[in-house]
Amino acid sequence: MPLPTVILPGYLESAIAYRQLQQSLQHSGFPTVIVPLRRRDWIVTLGGRSVTPILLQLDKTVKQILQQYNTSQINLIGHSAGGWLSRIYLGEKPYLGRNEVNSSLWEAHSVVATLITLGTPHISQERWTRWNLDFVNNNYPGAFYKNVRYVCVAGKTIFGEKRRGSWLAYSSYQLTCGKGNTWGDGITPIEAAHLEGAENIVIEGVKHSPRSPQNWYGSPEVLKVWVQYLA
Repeated sequence: MPLPTVILPGYLESAIAYRQLQQSLQHSGFPTVIVPLRRRDWIVTLGGRSVTPILLQLDKTVKQILQQYNTSQINLIGHSAGGWLSRIYLGEKPYLGRNEVNSSLWEAHSVVATLITLGTPHISQERWTRWNLDFVNNNYPGAFYKNVRYVCVAGKTIFGEKRRGSWLAYSSYQLTCGKGNTWGDGITPIEAAHLEGAENIVIEGVKHSPRSPQNWYGSPEVLKVWVQYLA
């Protein structure tokens, strides 16, 4: 029987936006739960502050699913920032966010069989985001845990240029990887969405946001490409 699957939403996104993806995974045979985040739950993390509140909700959801399905492992899907947040969750080194007195530790790599990141910026040049991402990449570079299957999905949809229709992509790519003239999903450039040692996938025509009127990573036809990697 397929493992139960947990979805961690992206930055400033709520669980509601992932309902279609949840339903599609369930139709594919994977019992699926979304970490019940609201948009306002992200406010406390703005400006590079601690992401502990989000990780506590992830941990609570994972523990509930492990108990509910009487299993020792799950699949974990992280969209956008949810991908690198998941890498902190897997880790075995105490995480101490800015302005926090007590550190937190989850060591969840033993309970995650497969981690799939969708359009995740695993690197950043942006001042505040970089603080947390440096913690991740300095402590858990690449596909760090050999007992976890890492699958990193990137979209090749918009080439960043300084012209109408491509400005947002150009600016976002530049802020993420240091150059705007490159391919990505409109927000995350391909080179930032992949990890060394992971199973890295590129899908054409995929937009970053689950609220996009066009295909995004969780659209049924796009899901077919990466759902095969789930345990």
